[in-house]
Amino acid sequence: MKNLMLTTIAVLSLGTAAMAETIKVGIASEPYPPFASPDAAGNWVGWEVDMIGAVCKAAELDCVITPVAWDGIIPSLTSGQIDAIMASMSITADRMQTIDFSDKYYNTPTVVMTAKGSGIAPTDEGLKGKILGVQVSTVHQDYAQTHFKDAEIKLYQTQDEANQDLVAGRIDATQADSIALDAFLKTDAGACCEIVGAVADDKDILGLGVGVGLRKGDDALKAKFNAAIAKIVADGTYEKVSAPYFASSIYGG
Repeated sequence: MKNLMLTTIAVLSLGTAAMAETIKVGIASEPYPPFASPDAAGNWVGWEVDMIGAVCKAAELDCVITPVAWDGIIPSLTSGQIDAIMASMSITADRMQTIDFSDKYYNTPTVVMTAKGSGIAPTDEGLKGKILGVQVSTVHQDYAQTHFKDAEIKLYQTQDEANQDLVAGRIDATQADSIALDAFLKTDAGACCEIVGAVADDKDILGLGVGVGLRKGDDALKAKFNAAIAKIVADGTYEKVSAPYFASSIYGG
């Protein structure tokens, strides 16, 4: 097991010495750059980590970042081990049967990445007979198994594993969030590959953007997150946090 360091984001309410409410915010323990990854010292860094800080400050919450394995993150929420999820989790009807969500805090396209010059298109016909790698327990798995029935779907515990198998030629393509794959393309390993386009939208599967996952009935905490997200978008904090990571806004429509 990796020795993962918990990162505490202390948020003090302005003008009062009273302690803010403390909540555990779950993130995926698997690295997912540029959203969240541990640095050499074990501290979690990335856009989503910074966004947790900004949202929690606006909500006047003490937030303790708590890494949890992705495929167990919803059970960790429902069982009370964590109080919220901020781990690039899409708002989908399927997930909303089990948990609730805040308003979205980002929304980006879903794309397919292949080796350069593959000639593969992000369609069922384009992927026919090809091996498509996707991360398990994600909207990308659901989408691929629904829309790319003529492809062979290979599942991975992390997106990085899928990326590395694409580099090694063990799969023909991978599907994931555009920002995550853009980040990979900027690495040395990513020189082999290219994004060949976005998949056709399916909001029932891909969702309505990424939101904070919350236990059903936790309406007071949901209201705090919604108000905080609206506040940082309106006052410019959202774009200030995002500027070091992205050339344009990822808040989405």
